Amino acid sequence: MIITQTPFRMSFFGGGTDIEDYFKENGGAVLSTTFDKYCYVNVRHLPRFFEYSTELVYSKTERVTRIDDIQHPAIKNAMKMLDMHELRLTYDADLPARSGLGTSSSFAVGMLNAFYALKGKYADKKKLAEGAIYLERVLCNETGGWQDQIAAAYGGFNRINFSANGYEVLPVIISPERKKQLNKNLMMFFTGFVRFSSYVQRANEVGRTEEKRVRLKKMYQLVDEAETVLVDKNRDLDDFGRLLDITWRLKKESGEAVSTGSIDKLYEKGMKAGALGGKLLGAGGGGFLVFYVQPEKQNAVKEAMKDLLYIPFEFEDGGTRVVHYGPEEYEGKVENKVYVRKENSATY
Repeated sequence: MIITQTPFRMSFFGGGTDIEDYFKENGGAVLSTTFDKYCYVNVRHLPRFFEYSTELVYSKTERVTRIDDIQHPAIKNAMKMLDMHELRLTYDADLPARSGLGTSSSFAVGMLNAFYALKGKYADKKKLAEGAIYLERVLCNETGGWQDQIAAAYGGFNRINFSANGYEVLPVIISPERKKQLNKNLMMFFTGFVRFSSYVQRANEVGRTEEKRVRLKKMYQLVDEAETVLVDKNRDLDDFGRLLDITWRLKKESGEAVSTGSIDKLYEKGMKAGALGGKLLGAGGGGFLVFYVQPEKQNAVKEAMKDLLYIPFEFEDGGTRVVHYGPEEYEGKVENKVYVRKENSATY
């Protein structure tokens, strides 16, 4: 049995510039962190006592005898990609899916990590990130960028640069005290609305391309400015919050699906209560609101957001990891023949 733990991510600046069609021509960058809320993927080989050969438990339960009959596209394509058979897979998470935290990509990374471990093979963070990007963007044909998969695999507070040559992950060099204060000044609330990121991305593709390109360039430039605020101890850390407000207002202009009237009202309530800035996490349309709030104003913001669930969190640095490793011997069937795969040695 294998259990993986994979963090969710919080993206502050540069979202949208991580989409391949954009960054291969214009470059791109995001500033993001992972935090201590996780998804867990538990995988083992299913004993042959059942009428079905594969059991999947996530928001629903699937029991099938053929991989092609699996309804969950990421699981089906991942099993084909890594030649996995006769599995019991269960998914659990600290926070809801489709909420702007890169949950689907965290699942994809954690699932691939578990599959490799079950096969007795080591996969580094780069292999897991790129495998999840290929799984979601190519095999599942889902619209979106690359940042979520990379953040889930690598973990930490990073600047991720994108170019025609690929990507690079650069840890943000921020003092422990300044990083701790930033963490304390960020407040996260669940709006209660969930949505499919790929749907929001597709909806936002409609519109005037040149205006969006100009807007994305401005959002790209804010990555540099925000990083400078974090690494330069002479800068006012509160400027990070003010920049969040700027990037959120730019983001809202990028498509009608980014925000709603209800979300706009919630955001303005938070700002009037004392937040210096904030944004809706992810592609938009729902999920989690994050605000930058000075400590003396946090009770007032909590009161203003009293109808929403407040989610305390801490930054994390580990990325995806195997938290339980129990090697198995697996007898697989191929064309009516039986082969034995020793999962702890990756021999056949």
